[in-house]
Amino acid sequence: MKFDIECISFFVIQIEGEEEQGGKRYKHYQTLDGDDYADSELSSFLGGEFSKIAKRHAERNPKAEQVPTKIGRFAVEPGYDLDSNPNYNLFARLRMADTMDTYVEHAEALVQAYMDTSAIRGGAMFVARAKLSQLFDEPFIFVLKCDFEQKIARITDERSLLNKVEMAINAKNMKSIMYPHMPEEGMLEPWELKIHQSSHARYFEDFLKYVEYEKSQPEILNEQVLGFVHQYIEQVYEDNEEAREKETQEMEVWAYSEKRELQEKWSHEQVMEASSVLVEQQPELEMKLKLGNMTVRALLADFGDRLHIAKLGDRYVVVLEGEGLMFDKGILPVELLQPEPLEQIVDRIKSKAEEEAG
Repeated sequence: MKFDIECISFFVIQIEGEEEQGGKRYKHYQTLDGDDYADSELSSFLGGEFSKIAKRHAERNPKAEQVPTKIGRFAVEPGYDLDSNPNYNLFARLRMADTMDTYVEHAEALVQAYMDTSAIRGGAMFVARAKLSQLFDEPFIFVLKCDFEQKIARITDERSLLNKVEMAINAKNMKSIMYPHMPEEGMLEPWELKIHQSSHARYFEDFLKYVEYEKSQPEILNEQVLGFVHQYIEQVYEDNEEAREKETQEMEVWAYSEKRELQEKWSHEQVMEASSVLVEQQPELEMKLKLGNMTVRALLADFGDRLHIAKLGDRYVVVLEGEGLMFDKGILPVELLQPEPLEQIVDRIKSKAEEEAG
């Protein structure tokens, strides 16, 4: 997958003290056409970055709430076209610029918009227009951002040994935007773009204020489970508004807590019914729980089938069953065990609980 650069603008962003947002400024260093770019050091520096960005996988509904690569969709009011979206217009003008001066003007407008975002860091920004000629006549716009590296030195000669580099950049942690999004080779989605940034950062999301992102799988799952909960509350407290509101508040607190304890509210059958809906949509949906200092990781589909949760007095018991039992590296005595009957284990747990209670 080889992209041919038509033009690329190189900007340097400087932040005085890196934290003082009042000291932000940028400088346009140079804009190169395709021939000049091919002969420049930029060509070897950026190397295969454009192809890497295009091939980088992104999911519409990612498996985690914070992921580095996302697909965004331009937001418009119902009945309006793409050109009503200010963020889309930034990229569209760059794609259609017919002179180098016009391209530089629109590239500067994009960088100026980026400068208004919060918590940006100094570094180099490249705004490139490139074609994938073997597949499309239409160009792509790439926005690449490299932060300055701190305390970088290079070895020079035996006399000076080290020479400090004041403004060093590298492509290792490069952030990027690609427009339009290419879901697969030969297919373009003009309503979408792809961003890549550190999973904890929101540089491009702050910059692209009129771009929306699909919910992550955990967010969708939470909404579905809360839907089941609210339906249950409406049924149980149908004639008691005060109790209904109290239960709703308690369950909202539970749902958004990072560490959640077993609620002991639903029967086994109710849990199985709700779980079956989720498992039908996502057969590989994982479940992770902690029992004391032990962690259990399984599929939600295993609950009620090969994973069982019970209670003996005030103690919780998790029973796991399967056809085989395997151990990781590091031989331990337990691997030599002749398993005893389950009933015997239950009796021992009961005895232990009685001793602790008495």
